[in-house]
Amino acid sequence: MMDEIGAFKIETFPASRVSTIDVGIMGKKKHHMAALIELDVTEARKSIREARKTSKNISFNAWLIKCVSQAVSECKSLHGIRKGKRSVVIFEEVDISIVIEREVDGMKVPLPYVIRKTNEKSVEEIYEEIQSGKSQPITGEADYVLGRKENKWQATIYYRIPGFLRRLAWKYILANPMIIKKNMGTVMMTMVGMMGRINGWVLPVSIHPLSFAVGSIIKKPGVVDNRIEIREFLQLTVLVDHDVVDGAPAVRALTSLSRMIERGYK
Repeated sequence: MMDEIGAFKIETFPASRVSTIDVGIMGKKKHHMAALIELDVTEARKSIREARKTSKNISFNAWLIKCVSQAVSECKSLHGIRKGKRSVVIFEEVDISIVIEREVDGMKVPLPYVIRKTNEKSVEEIYEEIQSGKSQPITGEADYVLGRKENKWQATIYYRIPGFLRRLAWKYILANPMIIKKNMGTVMMTMVGMMGRINGWVLPVSIHPLSFAVGSIIKKPGVVDNRIEIREFLQLTVLVDHDVVDGAPAVRALTSLSRMIERGYK
């Protein structure tokens, strides 16, 4: 019988994968509107390459985080979090959660890191914080959120309890805007598309009120001043919580963000 199956091995996935599974389950219950956007980032990338000649503390990802922060600051309802049946908590500060891949016990593990007050920070400050997150020491998978050591014992318990109890914990968390902001921020950005070439859009599942999935940057013909030339296009997916904001203001805010990115916001 074993000969018919052939060779195989069994691997134990990292404990942090448990929370990823739970986020996927709870995220499916959110009423997100999805927008698949294609943006011409040719001029923005030129500006960043020029800036890197005098300052190494800048990257496209850090610049994009700054653009998102500015857009959310101009339309704060985008990252509002529902409280109860008829209330929404609107935060002044924009806290963006990103994923940083780290090695834990010889295995690559994606760990969340929350960059606080991104609307008040420069691109250089955001870049430096991302680099700092990449170099933070890890003592084990209990460091389930980089930069929040006080959560170790909570994470250890969380990974060991049954699934139905974890779901109850998530229901409690998602009903409390202050807990969400403290532990997860209000905006999620995943840069998974930047790790390889994907000719298409990444469709994320998220529990955040506002989420961005950054796809690949591809070269293809575009029209500039009635001329066809090769341009660089970013494929970006946006999820907006329809329980918090209506379609019209969300579209206006995303239009502003698109214009900001394509014009190379500084």
